[in-house]
Amino acid sequence: MKIAVYGQNYAKDSTQKAFEILLDVLLDNKVGVYVESDFLKQQSVEMQQSSAIRKFSELDNSFDLLISIGGDGTILRAITYVRDLGIPIVGINTGRLGFLATIRTDEIESALTEIFNGKYKISERTLLSVSTKPDSNVIGETNFALNEIALSRKNTTSMITVETHLDGEYLTSYWADGLILSTPTGSTGYSLSCGGPVITPETNNFALTPIAPHNLSARPLIIPDKTTVTFKVDGREDQFLMSLDSRIVTLPNTTIVTIQRASFVIKMVERLEETFLDTLRKKLLWGEDRRN
Repeated sequence: MKIAVYGQNYAKDSTQKAFEILLDVLLDNKVGVYVESDFLKQQSVEMQQSSAIRKFSELDNSFDLLISIGGDGTILRAITYVRDLGIPIVGINTGRLGFLATIRTDEIESALTEIFNGKYKISERTLLSVSTKPDSNVIGETNFALNEIALSRKNTTSMITVETHLDGEYLTSYWADGLILSTPTGSTGYSLSCGGPVITPETNNFALTPIAPHNLSARPLIIPDKTTVTFKVDGREDQFLMSLDSRIVTLPNTTIVTIQRASFVIKMVERLEETFLDTLRKKLLWGEDRRN
């Protein structure tokens, strides 16, 4: 078995502990361990020079799993390596409870034992794919997003107008700080904080959620995920921002942005007893605990 490991040392102590536990489990199971090159550089010299650990900067379809250490944001960055290769992703959580990274540090050994024994399930997550007219070289090959694609104002406190078409038919022009198109996976992220609905992962829908709209009638809208969505931005500035999950690019207002369902999915590994509703309940309880 060939396994890739990806992480970021934002929460250094917790990430380091999880990484060390993970390596012990992987090496005990005699699997091939490949650590993302930048993440490996942050580790000890001894670990960097270990003959049992190799590094990667790109993935191919010879890998059986990618294990992400961090949180949901780390997984959003990990998918730029996985792309359309179909490599299942295991999320180890070293911070607050996540919807994607759900395995706690103290569960690493038991969870991986189950996975190595084939006792797991796969949740296929829809992605968004974006194109622009004229073509923009700032987007590059990572023109996809697992959570959301958002258009927002740049260098101004003034709102922007986002003219929106669904399958070529005019919907409305949102007057707001911006507009979010999210997947079911992303419905619990930025969209939710802007008043959007929670959508279960297996639902074949996207959500359009305005960011601080000035239109009194502007509300989040659920649309089928087979819909082609087209945006045209107008505002006082000549440019606007487009974010693809955590990646941000600047585009001129003359750009027409077209978003569709991507032609591939991301495969998330889940434990057999794990459910989205169980995670949602835990998140709600965690929020209540934070307020008390």
